[in-house]
Amino acid sequence: MITTVAYLSLHTSPLAQPGAGDSGGMNVYIHELARTMARRGIHVDVYTRRTSPDEPDRVEVAANYAVLHVTAGPVEPLPAGELSDHVAEFAEGVIKEAYARGNDYDVVHSHYWLSGWAGVIVKEALGIPLANSFHTLGRIKDATRRSDEPASSATRLLTEDEVIAQSDCVIASTPYEAQDLMDHYDASPERLCTSPPGIDHTIFHPADRGAARSWLGLGDEPIVLFVGRIQPLKGLDVAVSAMSMLGPDVHLVAVGGPSGPAGKAEHQRLQALAGDLDLQDRVHFVPPQQHEQLAEFYRASNVLVMPSRSESFGLVAAEAQACGVPVVAAKVGGLAHIVADGESGFLVDGWDPADYARAIGRILDDPSLAASLSRGAIEFAERFSWPATADRLLELYTGITADEPA
Repeated sequence: MITTVAYLSLHTSPLAQPGAGDSGGMNVYIHELARTMARRGIHVDVYTRRTSPDEPDRVEVAANYAVLHVTAGPVEPLPAGELSDHVAEFAEGVIKEAYARGNDYDVVHSHYWLSGWAGVIVKEALGIPLANSFHTLGRIKDATRRSDEPASSATRLLTEDEVIAQSDCVIASTPYEAQDLMDHYDASPERLCTSPPGIDHTIFHPADRGAARSWLGLGDEPIVLFVGRIQPLKGLDVAVSAMSMLGPDVHLVAVGGPSGPAGKAEHQRLQALAGDLDLQDRVHFVPPQQHEQLAEFYRASNVLVMPSRSESFGLVAAEAQACGVPVVAAKVGGLAHIVADGESGFLVDGWDPADYARAIGRILDDPSLAASLSRGAIEFAERFSWPATADRLLELYTGITADEPA
């Protein structure tokens, strides 16, 4: 029986604001999963790197759910690409705390390749099984990255191989990610498990579009919504370019902030692109929002656009559909699993802005089609829930614990 779990999230905290820096869907995933497990009576400690001297050693988020800050490297925010030198120190901090509390964790579940690296060290030191979720994979990102983006480091690629080899269970968000792990990393299918993230349906559900627009101070114009960090990977440049091919009354609302070393430059590039296309009055950049408030942005919109170059799952697409919003997304990774092409939205091959404009235009120009896709989106999203995710993960945790020698 699983009673206590350690989650490792070295490079980003579940308490951080999603949508900027290195905070995104993974933060939401860990936070919601920890809350759901805690409600089941399972104690969850989430270990993350300390980025400010003001962060306490331990934050009791809820009953049975705590976030622990571990000092590893400079006590300041650092890009994920600069954290590899501090993995061992982070792992040592986790091990020290685990022994202080009696080494009673049943499982360690690491998130992302950096945490996976630390997870291997923690597993060996504590003698407990390791589950790992990558959330993104270097080789998969490299296959579709924009030409001006640097390739993944050799350190990352080699570490991913090692984490896969040492994990008792590698958890993929979708069957597509599981296939990628086998095709590109030669992962053993016997130790691959699939468990999709969930949706909080008490927050993300259909409601009156007019009320949402009034709350946000928006008018009656057609709204295409983008939600995500501003970085080349997310394809916002494709969405901005597509706007130039849509009607003059259509507006793009982009919710998110710069992310990664090139984030600020990308934001400036996108603003310049909007100006060059004479779209400065129709493309609106909105700072990152609290997760719960995103529901109002979804409900206020006619279409969500997600031209990502890589997505292991695509939580934003799932949440938007739960609110009844059709999605136009790139046919990559988990998005092909999350969006039912022709039923809850449209999947687009490649990143030609004209293709996205055509798909968005079909929805905006045909109220009957839009209504049908909205109904399909709500129905399709019902299959994703955090209780179901917790059920599946507890099954996986129990399996790898039972495999441990007595």
